[in-house]
Formats: sequence, C-alpha cells, structure tokens
Amino acid sequence: MGNLTIFTESNKNNKQLKKNAMNTKNSNPWAWVPSLYFAEGIPYVIAATSFALIMYKRMGISNADAALYTSWLYLPWVIKPFWSPFVDIIKTKRWWIVAMQLLIGAGLAGVAFCIPTTFFLQSTLAILWLIAFSSATHDIAADGFYMIALDENKQSLFVGIRSTFYRVAMIAGQGVLVILAGLLESSTGLEPVTIHVTTSTTNSSKVMEAKPGNELFFSYEKEIHLSTKEISADSSVNLISFAKENNIVNGFCPKEVNRTQKEQKEDSSVWTEYVSDPLKNFLQETFNPKPKIETSNFAHNTKAIAIKLSGKPEENIVLNFSQTEGDKSFSIVGNDRFTFSADNWDKAAYLTILVDPKAKIGKGATFTGTSGNIPFSWSITFFICAGLFIGFAVYHFFVLPKPENDKQVKEKNSISAFFSSFKLFFTKDNIGIAIAFILLYRLGEAQLTKLSAPFLLDSISAGGLGLSTAQIGFAYGTVGVIALTLGGILGGIVVAKDGFGKWLWPMILCMNVPNLLYVYMSFAQIDNYILICSMVGIEQFGYGFGFTAFMLYLIYISQGKYSTSHYAICTGFMALGMMLPGMIAGWIQECVGYLNFFIWVCICTIPGFILAKKLNMNPNFGKKEETAKTESKTAE
Repeated sequence: MGNLTIFTESNKNNKQLKKNAMNTKNSNPWAWVPSLYFAEGIPYVIAATSFALIMYKRMGISNADAALYTSWLYLPWVIKPFWSPFVDIIKTKRWWIVAMQLLIGAGLAGVAFCIPTTFFLQSTLAILWLIAFSSATHDIAADGFYMIALDENKQSLFVGIRSTFYRVAMIAGQGVLVILAGLLESSTGLEPVTIHVTTSTTNSSKVMEAKPGNELFFSYEKEIHLSTKEISADSSVNLISFAKENNIVNGFCPKEVNRTQKEQKEDSSVWTEYVSDPLKNFLQETFNPKPKIETSNFAHNTKAIAIKLSGKPEENIVLNFSQTEGDKSFSIVGNDRFTFSADNWDKAAYLTILVDPKAKIGKGATFTGTSGNIPFSWSITFFICAGLFIGFAVYHFFVLPKPENDKQVKEKNSISAFFSSFKLFFTKDNIGIAIAFILLYRLGEAQLTKLSAPFLLDSISAGGLGLSTAQIGFAYGTVGVIALTLGGILGGIVVAKDGFGKWLWPMILCMNVPNLLYVYMSFAQIDNYILICSMVGIEQFGYGFGFTAFMLYLIYISQGKYSTSHYAICTGFMALGMMLPGMIAGWIQECVGYLNFFIWVCICTIPGFILAKKLNMNPNFGKKEETAKTESKTAE
C-alpha cells in the first residue's frame, strides 16, 4: 500500500546537479514541490486504494467483484520498471509531468461521464486503468524531475515537504473526497425512511400494508413490534418467499438467474468445476453456514414491511436499507436494496425483518432507508477531481523550472543500462528470500485493505458495521490516514536513532497484531462510532509503524549500482504482493463471512514472521549517519 523511491548520486553528478539548479528558471521549490507531490498522490488514491472500491460498493457491486476488479488497477505500478527507461528516452521529464496530468484530468472526466450509464462498470474500469498507467508514469517523471531540478542540499531539505504533501493527498482522496461523495448522496435523495423495531411477547408475523405518511417514501408505521416466540417454519419461509417474489416480479430487485446443472456444466471450465466451485462450497458449508429454517419445525419471527413511493419519479430511485443502530438480534432477510421506477412506483416493495428468539424483551433496532442519487454524487466528485488536475497541468506548465539537464538520453546507453540493471538485481545474494519477503510480508494486510472499507460500509445484517459513506471517509480516510502517517514518522525516528536490527521485530508485531481488532469488531459488531474510529486508527498506526521496516529493507537490497532501477523493481514486486492477494480477498470473504475472513487475514501474517528470521541485513542500517545522503519518499 506504499511507494518509496530513493536516489543516490555520485560526487560528479552532484556537482552537475548544482550547476543545473543554478541555471534553472523559476526554481523556487516552494512553488512546485508541494503541488507536484499532492498531484502525484491523488490518482494513486483514486485508482489503487479504497476510493474506487467504495464507489463500486455504493453502486451495488459485490465484494468479490469489487475487490477483484480494483486489484487489477495495481498492475501499472507492478510493471512500472519495464517502461521507466522510456520516460528518459522520449521527451523531457517536465513534458511527461504536464502531459500525464492532462491525461489524468481527461480520464477522471471520462469516469464522471460513464458512472450514470448502464455500462458503467466496464467503462469506468477501463478508464481507471488508463488513469493508473498515467499515474505510474507521472510518478517516474516526477521523482526524476525532483532529482535533477534540485541540488543535493535542497533535495534533503524538501524530502519532508514532498512526503507531507503526498500524505495530504492521501487524506484528501480517502477522506475529503469520500466525505464529499457521502454528503452529496445524503443531500440529493428523498427523506430517509426510518423504521423502529422492538421485541414483544405478541406473536404477529404478517405482511404489513402501506399507509401514506408525510414523506415521499412511507411505510405502514414507524414503530413495529416483533415477537420473540418462534413461529412455524412454513410461515416464515412463505413470508420470506412472498416478499422476495413480489420484489422481483414488480422490478424492485433483479431476478436471480437459476441455471440448470447441465447449463452450469457446459459453461464451467476445468478450474471452476474441479477447483474453485468445490472449494467455495467447502468454505461456505464449513465456515459460513446459512440458517436453514426450512428444515426445522420452528423459525424466528419475521415481518415483511411494505414500502411505497407517493408519487411517480422522473428517474429511477434506489432505496438502500441498513440497520443504523440497536440490538444485533434484529436483521434484514433477503432484499435491502430496492429500485423504484415509473413502472412500479405505485406498488409496494417489501423489507423483511427477522428477530432472534433469544432477544430480550424491550430490545430494539432502527433500520434506515436512504435514497441519495449515488451515480450523480460520485460523478460530481470525479468532475471536481478532473477540474483539479486540469488546473495542476496548467499551473505546472508555467511554474515548473526548466533544468538544463532535463533532456532526452541516448537510446543505446539507456537500453543497455536497463538490461544490465535487471541482470545485476537478480544475481544479488539471497535474492530469492528477498523477493519472497517482499511478496509475502503484507499478505494479510493486502487482503484486509481490500475489505476494510466494505466491512465498515456493509449493513449489520450482512456482517458489517453499517457506517455511511461520509462516516467511512472520516474514520478510514481521515483518522486512519493521519494515524498511518504518524506511525510512519515514529518508525523513521526510532530507526534513525537505533538502527534497523533493534526495531525489526517490534515493527513486525505492530504491523500484524492490530489486525485482531477487525476480528473483534466483526465479532461484536460494535456500534460506537468513536470506538470504531479509534480501532481503525490503532490498526493504521501499527501498519504505518511496521511498514517502515519493510521500506528500509527495500532500500537496503537496492544499494549499489543502479540503485534507482533496483528500487523500481522492488516496488514492482511490492505492488504485485498487494495486487494478487487483493484479487481473491472479496471471494474469500463472501465464502466465509467477515469474522472468519479477518481470522484468515491474521493467519496470513505468519509467512512474514517466518521470512523475517531469514533476512541477512546489517542491524545498524538506517542510523542517521548511514542515511544522511539518502532521499526517500513513502507513498500509500
């Protein structure tokens, strides 16, 4: 989830840098370093972190599909080392910076245009991949430009500034922009539908008929009572089936496609027939068993509550229900997302609520249905991002200095150095252990990162915590990113003082142990927002602190000739280690549920501990006197 680039220069090159910097026009670094690295962070946040994942989740995409598709957006950072030499061969780095910012701005506008369409998933993914490719190219050019536009003294002076503004971009992307989308969602919809459910001793499982109220959406009543007495299984099954069939027939929910065994076999491959499908069935039956009320004589009490629209809508309105507070004994069964249109607005959609017989009398819960215009909200957010990047391109076209050394290099020398750097990297001592450590150190975190935001967003009945989009933006994108930054700063301070060896194992523990907090949150399904923010902050602080050890190891094995190229190769493997586990994270979660998924995440931290014992590294590496001439950047 990070990115760090180092540059070490010989004395000869340093003298040339100083000469070039003296000949640079408009070379005040304060005019362009902060804006350049803020611009570098935003597209990475949008394409490769939780931003796109939250958008697809709000648009109704499943966890498995959202995690799989967005993981592919890491690919440009994985393969970045393979085309980085061409940034030197073709045009100047300054040209690449401005061109990529224009291209990213156009891509963001394209995403905004495509979100409201019926083919939004395919089109937005394709454009986001191009944005990711442009962003990775922008990273190469920006980091190289930073080195040639500033002398060694100013590079050291502004390394903290560039890292700070990259982190500000992380907060803006995962926090401010997500909060903005959430506020737009809440302000563009109809009045929310709020239903309060409490337990009683009266057994009254039945379909509730709709009665108009003051809202555009209305239900039979605001206060509903559910008995804790068990009812016959047939009554419960019939009620759930009635609600489900009604919602499908009237177009409130999509029809499920039930294929015959013959059709499934014809469409399946050897992999799906003999590996993925049997494994999925095994995981679901073993770790995420579904309640089978049809096989028992009694079932939990159930009610189907009719929801209606009071007037004909001009366009489709999507109503999303979730449990916003109250006892976990209550849950939604079946559909919690309903689409009202000009064809079905005068019919009733049925929300089915179930209560556990073990619930105490007097307990209650609140279910809220919101109908914000989700496509419109996210389109506006992307349009704002697009305008921001067009502005960056124009600003940097005039403000970026023009170093004399920012020229195209000779193709022959560059290509030769490119292949030589690869050969030298893969012949380093213990390179196999090093690559395995890079790929597996964050095996658990790579999966947790993909499902943490969906977990916070999913309804309580689905195993999540039921937070709103704006609440996630603050908890994960603001509190989390600030804690992550503070953890990284503290990690750098203690290693600079005592060296890598003393802090390796404390950092590994801080990286992985806080994952247990997600196990607790999924088990208890806490509803205290302050406590949720605190736990997210603790986990992210531990990640930031432990990530320092990982980045220092990348610096260590990249030392020597071609250190910049070798570090680019390391970051490619680092991105691959995030991409591959993230692709299957959603599938695993849907098979086993959130609680077992987070337990699995904790198990996946074991390879990192094992490989850490095999690392051959100077324990004093990282002390201040050893890194005085090393310039670094950490990126999420």
